[in-house]
Amino acid sequence: MFYETAGNAHGLRHDPIKAIVAPRPIGWISTIGRDGVVNLAPYSFFNLVAENPPYVMFSSSGRKHSQRNAEETGEFVCSLATFPLREQMNASSAMVGPEVDEFVLARLEKAPSRLVKPPRVAISPTALECRYWQTITPPSRSREPYSIVIGEVVGVYISDNFLKDGMLDTVAMQPIARMGYRDYAVVDGKFELTRPK
Repeated sequence: MFYETAGNAHGLRHDPIKAIVAPRPIGWISTIGRDGVVNLAPYSFFNLVAENPPYVMFSSSGRKHSQRNAEETGEFVCSLATFPLREQMNASSAMVGPEVDEFVLARLEKAPSRLVKPPRVAISPTALECRYWQTITPPSRSREPYSIVIGEVVGVYISDNFLKDGMLDTVAMQPIARMGYRDYAVVDGKFELTRPK
């Protein structure tokens, strides 16, 4: 099978592109609006894009509350979505107005950040405190263009429970990721490879 994305004539019941680029880590983004209301939303278009200094990005169609708040206040936090928190993560994805605090909606406790104002998800094993850097809006075929929001990671929180022998135990945290359609995956195993010299 082959199809051109311009016509998207793949003949399948659903567009397979998100099932191909999978699993995608979930950035659980918290921000604060100018009115002081806290926003929390999961983004499966999310990733680390540099390491020195570290930068992360999140993206979605249309200008959502997370993007607006990050641009207006210059800050956001990304907490790790994990298997034990899957229901709360899903609850925080509800399409609600900017006056709704999704921490309350999802029954999640907030923990204060150290370097930025938005809180992190208290029970999440890790969080990245970010300062907004730039928004990039690539050309789009849809009515709702995608914007890529990029932030510099200025602070990192890690629960001591997941530090083993001087390393972060990613498998123990059980991060979840988005697949295609309504499917998710959980990291519950790993293997190692050594790069050739």
